[in-house]
Amino acid sequence: MKHWISALALQLFVLPALAQGPDFKTGPVFDEYGPVADIDADFTIPEGMNFKVRFDVREGGEAGARNRRFETAARFINMHARAGVPEEKMKLAIVVHGKAVHDLAKAAHYQDAVGDENANAPMLAALMDKGVRFIVCGQSAAYYDVTNDDLLPGVEMALSAMTAHAVLDTEGYVLNPF
Repeated sequence: MKHWISALALQLFVLPALAQGPDFKTGPVFDEYGPVADIDADFTIPEGMNFKVRFDVREGGEAGARNRRFETAARFINMHARAGVPEEKMKLAIVVHGKAVHDLAKAAHYQDAVGDENANAPMLAALMDKGVRFIVCGQSAAYYDVTNDDLLPGVEMALSAMTAHAVLDTEGYVLNPF
């Protein structure tokens, strides 16, 4: 029993802290977001590789804090840019549903829904400036009373998350499970 509790504590507290340790740095694309570690990798990225990757986010961030799932896009771009992949070879899309739709909202809606300031807005603007697409599930938006006018500039409204994933799949975007 003691070993099980120790393993759980390691997974819940120690490993996440290590992921933000001194060997993790931001840049070269995003200097304020997406810390990554440089790796001496044996698995090589093929020359001329084009990344078209989509992420699925349903968990909302902590009130007033950046949604860590959104920051994954900055991490993806920073780590691959550090590995020599040109920015123009990386196309990312984030499909957002569930309570995470509030994290895509303008200040007034976010304040009403979450009760704090939306710390995601600057990071989302930086990501969208680099071509990252944020697509909100219209069904979740309707459920949580989020309208197109409530969304931050650049966020796309889809009929549903299922629709967005199906369309992105036909466009060649692979689903990243992280």
